[in-house]
Amino acid sequence: MSTAVLSKEERLVAHNAAIEAADKDPNLSPATGLPVSKTKLTRFGAGFLIFGILWMSGLGIVSAVLLPMQYKTIEGANPDALVGIVNAFTAVASLVSNLMFGNFSDRTRSRYGRRTPWIIFGAALGGVTLFLTGTTHNAVLLTFWYCLCMFGLNCMIAPMVAILSDRIPSGVRGTMSAFYGAGATIGAPIGTMLGAFFIQNLLPGFAVAGVLMFLGGVVAVLIIPKEESADYLPASQTGFKEVIMSFRPPKFSTAHDFYKAFAGRFCMLISYQMINVYQLYIIQNWIGQDVKQSGITIATVSTITMVVSLLGSFIAGPVSDLIGRRKAPVIVSSVLFAIGIAMPWFIRSSMGMFLFAAIAGLGYAVYSAVDQALLVDVLPNKEEAGKDLGILNLATTLGQMCGPIIMSSIVVAAGYNFAFPVAIALAIIGCFFIMIIKGVK
Repeated sequence: MSTAVLSKEERLVAHNAAIEAADKDPNLSPATGLPVSKTKLTRFGAGFLIFGILWMSGLGIVSAVLLPMQYKTIEGANPDALVGIVNAFTAVASLVSNLMFGNFSDRTRSRYGRRTPWIIFGAALGGVTLFLTGTTHNAVLLTFWYCLCMFGLNCMIAPMVAILSDRIPSGVRGTMSAFYGAGATIGAPIGTMLGAFFIQNLLPGFAVAGVLMFLGGVVAVLIIPKEESADYLPASQTGFKEVIMSFRPPKFSTAHDFYKAFAGRFCMLISYQMINVYQLYIIQNWIGQDVKQSGITIATVSTITMVVSLLGSFIAGPVSDLIGRRKAPVIVSSVLFAIGIAMPWFIRSSMGMFLFAAIAGLGYAVYSAVDQALLVDVLPNKEEAGKDLGILNLATTLGQMCGPIIMSSIVVAAGYNFAFPVAIALAIIGCFFIMIIKGVK
């Protein structure tokens, strides 16, 4: 019977039955309780891939090239200090917005679905404010626009990731997660290259970046199968107290695996950011190359990383689905990343960095491809997927914040010889937390 002639009560019963059926059979969609056709799966994969490429390209144009140049146009400001200040504010904006919009999308009951309206709104907000970031030479206003851009970006990302839980069968969730990871991997170097093209003419570059971020959300919504109306779901209470209480994380006593996954990702992201942010300094200060040599080395490292990342992203997800395992690929990838970090520590030359790029780059690509699917699998309540995934994704943002701070503190206090083993230890600790997850294979 068509859903158009079913009452809201009957559709709610069907909705709950679909979730129950999908929990028992990894080939069934949680949205319908039925298998998903290859055509629809292709559309989901293409949507995730293009979404990642477009928003990351737009952000990469600005964050990697144009924004550092824009800092130099601000009279009386120290560009190096401004980098840290703006990053601190945008990190906080990302922390708040990821959790906020994931929760709001869970509570949405529109005829366009729960996730779609927020993705479109986020695309518009992110695209416009990313452009406006390049229109000002005032440090405070620039920070304001860039923080609003992070709100728009996370307004897209949080609902898009929740689609993995809402509509994708668990048996192909790794593959879909890999498409998203591959998109971001491809988008980053594209953004850097486009940014370099506009390095002497910044404003048009900011405009292109804004358009790309806007298109990321809009094109993704057009490609993926249309989301069904959510008007049949029970209405959420709108009292202020109830809204505030809805942000509560799951109880630890009933969500052990959830918090183990959080800790595992947090440790891994600290380790990743410790090395990733400091790559150029490692090449110059640890290996001892001058500016010209380090430029050649970092370009080669980036190329190697992009190649192995694409390989790892597209292979890891389907393999994870094929073997029916999430933990094993994540554990192996964490160990690979730790081994990669050891390469420049023991081989103090360009070759050490190239080996790091190949081994750690492959490890992190596999990790990124499968970890998102693992996070969905440990969710304690599928009806609060957006909010709970927002909490889990806080581990990424917190790791991005803490990694450079920890690395800087260690290097200043004890030198690189101590920083490398700390980063390796954190990757292994993250691996340990994933190993002790019990509810996921």
